[in-house]
Amino acid sequence: MSTKQTAAVDHRLPAWRTLPRNVWVVTATSFLTDISSNMLWDLIPLFLANVLGVKTNVIGLIEGVAETTASLLKVFSGWLSDRLRARKWLTVAGYSLSALAKPFLYFVTSWWGVLLVRFTDRVGKGIRTAPRDALVADSIDEGHRGLAFGLHRAGDTAGAAVGILIALLIVLATQAGAVTLSRATFQIVVLVSILPAALAVIVLAVGARDVPVTGQREPPRLTLRGFERPFYGFLLAVIVFTLGNSADAFLILRAQERGLSVAGVMGMVLTFNIVYALLSGPAGVLSDRIGRRRLIIGGWLVYGLLYLGFAVVQQAWQMWVLYGLYGIYYGAVEGNARALVADLVPAEKRGTAYGVYNAAVGVMALPASVIAGILWSGIGGWEGFGPAAPFLFGAALALLAVVILQLSLRKTQP
Repeated sequence: MSTKQTAAVDHRLPAWRTLPRNVWVVTATSFLTDISSNMLWDLIPLFLANVLGVKTNVIGLIEGVAETTASLLKVFSGWLSDRLRARKWLTVAGYSLSALAKPFLYFVTSWWGVLLVRFTDRVGKGIRTAPRDALVADSIDEGHRGLAFGLHRAGDTAGAAVGILIALLIVLATQAGAVTLSRATFQIVVLVSILPAALAVIVLAVGARDVPVTGQREPPRLTLRGFERPFYGFLLAVIVFTLGNSADAFLILRAQERGLSVAGVMGMVLTFNIVYALLSGPAGVLSDRIGRRRLIIGGWLVYGLLYLGFAVVQQAWQMWVLYGLYGIYYGAVEGNARALVADLVPAEKRGTAYGVYNAAVGVMALPASVIAGILWSGIGGWEGFGPAAPFLFGAALALLAVVILQLSLRKTQP
C-alpha cells in the first residue's frame, strides 16, 4: 500500500483513536473520581433531610456556600497554571484534597460538619478544574476539541453512573424499600467510596504529562481585561442561566417528596447519568460540525422545558422519566460550554479564562441555591411558595439566558 493510500486510510480512522494520552488519563481520573463522589453526593440531601432533619433552606445554603466559596479558587488556579506554564500538579493536588475529605463524612453528626466536608471537597475541585480543562485543551487541536471534552464528560458521567449503581446496591442490601435514608447505610457508602478516590489520584499522578509551552508567553494578569466581547457575552448568559440553576439536591428532594423511595431515587439518578454519558461524546462531535452555540442553546431550552415539568409533576414515575431526560441537557451543554471557552479566548489566556468561567458559575451557585431553598420552604415565619417555585424560577431564567447567548454570539458562532 502506498504512503498516500495509508494516509487516506488513517484519515478515515475514528478520531477517538488518535486522541492524545492526556485526554484518556484525565478521562480515567474523572471516571474514578465520580464513582467515589456520586456514591455520596446524591445521598447527601437525603442524609441531611432524613437523618439530620435539615430544611431545604439550610440545604440550599450548604450547597451554595460550598460551591461558591471553593469556586473562587478556580480563578486563582487557572491563572496560576498559566503563569507556571504547568497544569498537571495543580490538578493532582485538587484531586488529592477531595479524596482526603470524603472519609470524614463517616463521622459527621450535624449539618455544619457536612458543610465543612463539602467545602473541603469543593476547594479541591476549585484547585483542579481550571488547570485540568486547560490541560485537555492544550493537548488537542481545535478540530477535535469538542470530541475531547465530550469524551471527558462521558467518562466523568459514566463514573457517576457506576457510583450510583454501587450506592443503589448498598441501599438495596441494607434497607430495600425504605422511604428514608438511614445513617448506617450512608456510612457504608462512605467507606466504599474511599478506594476509587485514591485510585483516581494515582492514575493522574502517574499517567498525565504537562504539554510543553512553545515560544515565550507573557505571564497573564488575574483580570477580566483582555478578552473579546463574545467571551463576555457568553459569561453573562452563563451567569443568568446559573442563577436559576439551583443544586440538583432540590431535584432529589422533589423526587422523594413525590413518593420515590431511597432506592427509587438512586435508580432515577442512575438513569440520568446513563443518558448523560451516552450523549456527551456524540454531542461533542456534533458541536465540532455545527457549532457549540447551537448545542448549548438547544440544551438550555430542554432544561427550561424539563424544569417546567418538575414544577407540575404529580407522580413518582413522572419524576423518574423527567430526571432521565434531564441528562439530555447535561450531555449537550457541559462539555461544549468548556470547549466554547477555548474557542473564544487566545491560548495564552486559556487557564485564566477557564478560571473566570468556572468562578462565574460557582459564584452564582450560592444565590441560586439559597433562592431555591427559600422559594421552597421560606425563611423565618414565611413558609415559601412550595416545591414547584424553584423550578418555575429556573425555567424563566433559562429562557432569558438563551436570548442573551443568541444575541452575543450570532456573529461569531454558527
